[in-house]
Amino acid sequence: MEHNLRIGLPKGSLQEATFGFFRKAGYDFTLSSGRSYHPSVDDPELSLLLIRPQEIPRYVESGILDVGITGKDWIEDNGSDVVEVAELRYSKATLNPIRVVLAVPNASAIQEVKDLEGKRIATEYVRLTERFLASRGVHAEVEFSWGACEVKAPELVDAIVVNTETGSSIRAHNLRILETILTSTTRFIANKGAWEDPWKRGKIENIAMLLRGALDAEQMAGLKMNVRRSDLAAVEALLPAMRRPTVSPLSDPDWVALETVVEERQVRDLLPALKRAGAEGLVEYRLNKVIP
Repeated sequence: MEHNLRIGLPKGSLQEATFGFFRKAGYDFTLSSGRSYHPSVDDPELSLLLIRPQEIPRYVESGILDVGITGKDWIEDNGSDVVEVAELRYSKATLNPIRVVLAVPNASAIQEVKDLEGKRIATEYVRLTERFLASRGVHAEVEFSWGACEVKAPELVDAIVVNTETGSSIRAHNLRILETILTSTTRFIANKGAWEDPWKRGKIENIAMLLRGALDAEQMAGLKMNVRRSDLAAVEALLPAMRRPTVSPLSDPDWVALETVVEERQVRDLLPALKRAGAEGLVEYRLNKVIP
């Protein structure tokens, strides 16, 4: 019996980051052209389809796709009933979450959500915005926009609801954030029927484990060094390792080799401190996957 898992991958801003993490996870994707919607992969049990992340939750919920990569924002906007297998904390440029925000022009008299009563709002997140306004008892006209919402205020609409990673586009268009509606991260989601299928669930869990390992490795670094036994305690005291470091004997009985994994942001301060504590031959190296 042939097994096949149908995966929806986000086309657009998340595409390159998603392909990169899948490659680190061990899956080699290739596209025959920039316009192709069917990447090939070096795993015959996977079938891939590039599709807008806005649509992936609907197709996963209906079972047309078994699994998909999309944002929590689009799951919420669609109101999709799916299994959230894993949170994958990356966006198009960073490892940070995105925010879905309500923004108005800097010169606008609108200062609070209640001031939007009777106003016009442009957004890709129509359902999410309507539910948010209803929760505040505000009645406003919410119109769908095919992106580029920032250029519509104030000439065409009074406010916009958009996602932002850094806020730079909002500031560049002389807008200010009135409120954050939702903080969103990328999610690996599954159809409920696929999740109940033993083979598919096993395959899904394997992919999720490898993707999380690749993401965790982005924030970690490996360190190797040689240390005199007499300095070992002082060096170990400096290392905030996931576990105790690996210590291996060298041909010289007075020396050992030490290897450990630390957060990459700590390396800048650690290396000089380790050197002063007696470590020699320090080597920092990148990690492909870290699986606890």
